[in-house]
This record gives sequence, C-alpha cells and structure tokens, in this order.
Amino acid sequence: MDRVPVLKIGDLLLVSIQVDMEDQTALALQEDLAERIVATGCRGVIIDITAMDIVDSFVGRTLSSIAAIARVLDAATVVVGMRPAVAITLVELGLSLDGIRTALNVERAMELLARSRFDEALYLPDLGSDDDWALPTGLDIDRPTSTSS
Repeated sequence: MDRVPVLKIGDLLLVSIQVDMEDQTALALQEDLAERIVATGCRGVIIDITAMDIVDSFVGRTLSSIAAIARVLDAATVVVGMRPAVAITLVELGLSLDGIRTALNVERAMELLARSRFDEALYLPDLGSDDDWALPTGLDIDRPTSTSS
C-alpha cells in the first residue's frame, strides 16, 4: 500500500497526492493527517490533487471526511489542482464536498488560509494592551500584598 506524504510548511500541512488513490491509501491518509494535525497544531491543510485523473465516490467521500475531521481538530482544508473532469465527475456523483474549500493552486490556497486566519483574528475579543495588565506602581510581584481590608 502506498502512503501519501504529509509535509509541514510553517503552520500548514501540505498533502500532494502523487499515487493512485486506492481505498486503503485514502483511509491511511485520513488517519495520518489527523495524527499530524494533532502533533503539529497546524490550523490549515492543503490537499493537492493535481496528479489525480479521476476521483471515485469513495475517494470523494474520504476527502470530505478528512475535511470534517480537520475541522473538528481546528484546521481548515483547501483542495487544490482539481481538474475539470474531476469536478464534473464529483458533481455527477452527487458529492458536494461539504466543508472543503477549493483553490486553483497551492499559492492561492495559502492566501485563502492566511486570509481566513486574519478574519478570525478580527473577531477575537480585545484583551487590551500589555499596559492594562501591568502591576500598579509600587507593588512587588515577589511580595504579594492583600488588596482587601
């Protein structure tokens, strides 16, 4: 059974499928990728399917499952390099690839994931500056004093 390498690039994982995707290979990729997301804490996954001439229903469902698993593990998935024939086949099979975003190439996927992280950061609560969390003047952190009377 072939295994698909999972490469870490910054805070992203890149999967470039260069082998015939048999069912066991797809299941192994699903497990390997979940383990790598947890081990690395990466928040983005790019799956490059440029070399795939066909995607059957099992592989299509597995890609959708990988995206769902990644989402549960707090990582977004982008599939790149989808050929028109593959897209047509997936639509004809009724596979919508829920939860999977697509991009034309790896560079655009990286931009998409970076933009998503930036948008998420805009909605984080403002915890104020570091100065808001400084001790008042005169207090010694090594000698705590009670503020209650």
